[in-house]
Amino acid sequence: QVQLVESGGGLVQAGGSLRLSCAASVSKFSINAMGWYRQAPGKQRELVATITNEGGTNYADSVKGRFTISRDNAKNTVYLQMNSLKPEDTAVYYCNADVNGWRPVLGGGRYDYWGQGTQVTVSS
Repeated sequence: QVQLVESGGGLVQAGGSLRLSCAASVSKFSINAMGWYRQAPGKQRELVATITNEGGTNYADSVKGRFTISRDNAKNTVYLQMNSLKPEDTAVYYCNADVNGWRPVLGGGRYDYWGQGTQVTVSS
């Protein structure tokens, strides 16, 4: 069983900072990449940042230079430090993990798992 639990969202003024955390419970399975996505009202979910288990990172152009993704492999936890927040960063932020897992019928393989989402609201 794989579970992702996010924390750290909230309300902040423009220019402020927030730090999101996502702890993954993966039992005996191993995690490949982890990442953060976001979905604003009326918009599609979009990638914010990803990080491999070797520490390689990828960012959306809109957050480069303001957001930093990091990871603690020993704790199966990924973080998103968000600085210089803008109103357009307002969204529900979702944690994602690419897991070497197993599912009934499908068997072993790489599967995507998602957290429940945490709301980030940036006021102008």
